[in-house]
Amino acid sequence: MKSEIKTCQNCKLEFVIEPDDFLFYEKIKVPAPTFCPECRLQRRVSLRNERAFYHRNCDLCKEKIISVFNDKNLKVYCQGCWASDQWDSSSYAVDYDFSKNFFAQYIELFKKIPLINLNGHISNKNSPYVNYITEANNSYYCFGGSYLENVMFSNLGVRIKDSMEILFSEDCQFCYEILNCSRCYRLFYGNNSQDCLDSYFLQDCGNCHDCIMSCNLKNQYYVFKNEQLSKEEYLIKKEEFLKQLNNDVSKRKKEFAEHIIAYPKKFANILRSQSSTGNNILECADVKSGFNVSKCQNGKYNQDVVGSAKDVYDVTSIGLNVEMIYESTGMSKNINNILFSSLVRDSSFNVSYSFHCHGSSNLFGCIGLRKKQYCILNRQYTKEAYEELIPKIIQHMSDMPYIDSKGRVYKYGEFFPSELSPFAYNETIAQEYFPLTKEEAIEQGYKWKDKEERNYSIDIHTEDLPDSIKEIPDTDILNKVIECNHKGTCNQQCTEAFKIIPEELSFYRRMNLLLPRLCPNCRHYERLSQRNPMKLWHRSCMKEGCTNEFETSYAPERPEIVYCEKCYQQEVY
Repeated sequence: MKSEIKTCQNCKLEFVIEPDDFLFYEKIKVPAPTFCPECRLQRRVSLRNERAFYHRNCDLCKEKIISVFNDKNLKVYCQGCWASDQWDSSSYAVDYDFSKNFFAQYIELFKKIPLINLNGHISNKNSPYVNYITEANNSYYCFGGSYLENVMFSNLGVRIKDSMEILFSEDCQFCYEILNCSRCYRLFYGNNSQDCLDSYFLQDCGNCHDCIMSCNLKNQYYVFKNEQLSKEEYLIKKEEFLKQLNNDVSKRKKEFAEHIIAYPKKFANILRSQSSTGNNILECADVKSGFNVSKCQNGKYNQDVVGSAKDVYDVTSIGLNVEMIYESTGMSKNINNILFSSLVRDSSFNVSYSFHCHGSSNLFGCIGLRKKQYCILNRQYTKEAYEELIPKIIQHMSDMPYIDSKGRVYKYGEFFPSELSPFAYNETIAQEYFPLTKEEAIEQGYKWKDKEERNYSIDIHTEDLPDSIKEIPDTDILNKVIECNHKGTCNQQCTEAFKIIPEELSFYRRMNLLLPRLCPNCRHYERLSQRNPMKLWHRSCMKEGCTNEFETSYAPERPEIVYCEKCYQQEVY
């Protein structure tokens, strides 16, 4: 079997399918893709709304709820009603119609069947404003991840406790504004660091404590701007620094960015892993072009894998014991052999082209099923009838493909067309991965949602926020509408204004942190901007005399000094 060069039917650029890729496609019995890896990712995440919430009423109990679905033509239930015995998703079943293409039949079913308002999990407790989360306790405005306790405004955290503003980190406590960190305690403004405590503004550090504004440190303490100090000197510097920090956090962030640019960067953050490429890879083997992947074996073109995954290609936001998954998103908890699906969970297997199904097996084109098997478009079949019908449907999908408004052809083997997404492009995480303007999105065939008029008045303008948390009585800040410093002028799903909740204010006081000047969405995008793109370039080590080559997410035109693993370790350790 040889490599083949294909032309993406979406972006028209060439991409390569390697022999190992063909072996995987053969193993799961699917044809090779016709979209390149990047376009496959963009298509996949255009169906995933994490952060855009809307007020509406549950269509069953009529109680007020928040939901990711803004379309009033869709039927939406609160989590309690959706999980109850008051309705049966099988009652919406339809027979497969060979006179229509599959995707047209699927979207007709989608528009009829009740959908859950948020993708929380029954294991969550006192955490109503979380999405795509399992095992969360007393957490607020968190998206993706598991095992959270007293966590706020975070994404893709695993085993995080008493922390805020976390992105793709695990086993951390009392931390604030960190990303790609693990096993840290009281780390503030950290990036790509492990086993650090009582520190501020660290990047690429390990096993350090009491360090400030430094990078590339290993087993160090009492360091300020990469300069070793005595304990007494450090404490004096720290006191001065914290005063400056509370006066202007953004200025300190800029200062830190200017400081670390002079120090070499390792070509990729790959730890305790073998035969892997990508960035932010932890304890993996044979992972290629993976980004933010931990505890995965044999995977390619994957993003945000939070642990215990095997044989997975083209997946986004999955984890917790999953195997044999392809072109899917939101998979978790003991699942196997899932193709072209979203939100399949809880001991499910042999599922294709399905959405939000739990504890089920042998499904094709199903929505909202729980503990069912041998179903097509939610219709129950015998095992024999199901196995006889599936090959006919697969063939029919190729004989009568779906063709979207841009002429892109969707046969069996392609994920759901983006134009069938229930969300506008700028409501989804596609806007985080591949930001577009309204005009660009519409030109590429996506929907766009314009901002709605908001009926509120600003109580506190950004410039009127106090410089010290100690100066603020609770009554002066809680339940007040605070202006976001971006004022809606950015392209970051800005909410223009926000409120501080009591638990949040308590955290700021406890950690002596300045009140935020940006809304939660803009703060999230600020963290995302610190991460490298999910793309690789072939480059050479910049250490003089070294000829090592590698795949890196640092583009050639960027200013950073990029070293290979060997040269970086010689420089840092």
